[in-house]
Amino acid sequence: MQLSGSSAIVVGGAGGLGEATVRRLHGAGAKVVVADLADDKGKELETELGVRYVRTDATSEDSVNAAIAEAESLGPLRVSVDTHGGPASGGRVVGKDGSPLDLAGFRTTIDVYLTGVFNVLRLTAAAMAKQEPIEGARGVIVSTASIAAYEGQIGQLPYAAAKGGVVSMTLVAARDLSPLGIRVVTIAPGTFLTPAYGKAGDQLEAYWGPQIPHPKRMGRSPEYAALVEHIVENDYLNGEVIRLDGALRFPPK
Repeated sequence: MQLSGSSAIVVGGAGGLGEATVRRLHGAGAKVVVADLADDKGKELETELGVRYVRTDATSEDSVNAAIAEAESLGPLRVSVDTHGGPASGGRVVGKDGSPLDLAGFRTTIDVYLTGVFNVLRLTAAAMAKQEPIEGARGVIVSTASIAAYEGQIGQLPYAAAKGGVVSMTLVAARDLSPLGIRVVTIAPGTFLTPAYGKAGDQLEAYWGPQIPHPKRMGRSPEYAALVEHIVENDYLNGEVIRLDGALRFPPK
């Protein structure tokens, strides 16, 4: 899949992983739409790079469709990358006081981290299906899971469940969309150091770095973005979940 001349939408494009992906795709010649709720950062990227910013809620059909329409105005939509985040609840299934884990918080986490990903996937796939194929290919959709899908830690059940759902959707979506020439790949990052952590980043690096087999540091956003670009350009990557974690496996705590 060629990036030059195509449009791409990056949901969560104003965040750490998303911003790095926006910069990478833009540098490769794609016409990029930053779809996010972070107005200040989104408009800053719009001014700096000449990309488009559209305020976007990943869980809203109308909101995602507006971002897609903006992308389609720039060129054929052939790339969708979803890195969005949001509120996530946590806690043990039964707390120390004997109370069960909050159901409302679980539902909110699933809505943001699983339903939102599905919403972006289904709507961008429908838009890509309308494009003219290039050697049988119409587009590629990249979702973001987490290694918590495989080794969720104590107190992380809602988030792990949501990310596990993203993992499970990947192969099924790839099979569903194969007749349309649309590929689906998911990246499952380990611990990544992003600007959102601010000064706490040094503490996180000191904690996680020694636990990662190699390299002994947290991941960097440009490493995620580089993998996205490779996925887009490698037409034989499909239906796969790629761990990007330095061989880290989460311990129970």
